[in-house]
Amino acid sequence: MEITELAAAAWALAPEGGRTLLGIAGAPGAGKSTLARALVAGLERRYGAGSAAYVPLDGFHLSNAQLDRLGLAARKGSAPSFDVWGYAALLRRVLAERERPLYVPDYDRTLHEPVAARHVVVPSARLVVTEGNYLACDAPGWREARACLAEVWYLEAPDDVRQVRLIERHMTGGRDETAARARMQRNDAPNGEYVKASRSHCDRIVSVVGLDALNRPY
Repeated sequence: MEITELAAAAWALAPEGGRTLLGIAGAPGAGKSTLARALVAGLERRYGAGSAAYVPLDGFHLSNAQLDRLGLAARKGSAPSFDVWGYAALLRRVLAERERPLYVPDYDRTLHEPVAARHVVVPSARLVVTEGNYLACDAPGWREARACLAEVWYLEAPDDVRQVRLIERHMTGGRDETAARARMQRNDAPNGEYVKASRSHCDRIVSVVGLDALNRPY
């Protein structure tokens, strides 16, 4: 399926005059943020600027200081390393507050920290696409976030493709190849297995194979 077909399916979820949230889940390195951004860009080209918006879960990473305090520095990116309740609260605001812009945090891979207000959901946004590893997981906080989403799509990518992307991501972030591989094996791999268990909870399975916009590192 092409991006244009997926964009049409996403837009069909959003009733005229309302606002709908679509979630994209998947294991680390699948290409979730690339797909979400491609969907939003395609919809804005077709329906006009401000018709769609992007909300990444990664903006709700706990800061490094909080991870150190909680003993989670080595498990950064795991489900407990996110402020899931803050994320769920933002999703509820996205659905309820349409009279003003809503500013949305992101994660900066250069700073290795979350940053405030990098994205915005403008009042005209009819479809809001959010993405993150754990959106379909049946656990406290994630269930509350899932309740805000009209559908959750699972982006599936071969493990070997994801592993290459993750190693490249860690090397771009400053690790040498040995450290990047170790990080992938000790942290990303178990996170990925946890996320895979949520696949059956998703409304649609999207394969990265054949989606040209996703067949590259991000």
